Amino acid sequence: MPLLLFVALIGATVGGLLAWQRKGELRRLNEQLRQINAALKRQAKIESYAPTLSYAPVVGRISEEDIIVDPRKEELISCLKSGKNFLRNQEHEKAFLKFQTALELAKSLKDPIEEKKAARGLGASLQRQGKYRDAIKYHSMVLAISDREREESGNTEAYGAIADCYTELGDLEKAGKFYDKYIARLEKD
Repeated sequence: MPLLLFVALIGATVGGLLAWQRKGELRRLNEQLRQINAALKRQAKIESYAPTLSYAPVVGRISEEDIIVDPRKEELISCLKSGKNFLRNQEHEKAFLKFQTALELAKSLKDPIEEKKAARGLGASLQRQGKYRDAIKYHSMVLAISDREREESGNTEAYGAIADCYTELGDLEKAGKFYDKYIARLEKD
């Protein structure tokens, strides 16, 4: 009988320690999410003060007829817009196909900015389909393009999306690392 009580005591102790450890992880993750939320609220306030503000000079406008546009560039922009609309309308498979076409066009045009937009769209459509591992690949592609081009627009969102994917996969350690990078970039921006 004392042996049984001793085993039960050890089991309860181990269970209690694991629960205490998980509680600490959840508190840390909750704090990170609160910081993200606060940063997003600050960003939304800033954007709401002057949403129609334009920094482009009005002097010397060029008519649309004078601008020469590559038809592939027009198709690329059309695919990005269509993909975005499909995402808004919860048609994730159609969005994926449009963003995939856009990525191929952007690569053929050697346009890294549009390539990043297409990769971000591919990641978002896969993430919303629940294909988190594939989504991570495309969100990571955004970061790789940024490194290659030394241009960091969209990296903050990519870090947050990768963290969300790892959270959905249950890998809280990797998620925490990417949330840390996300928060650091929000504070820097």
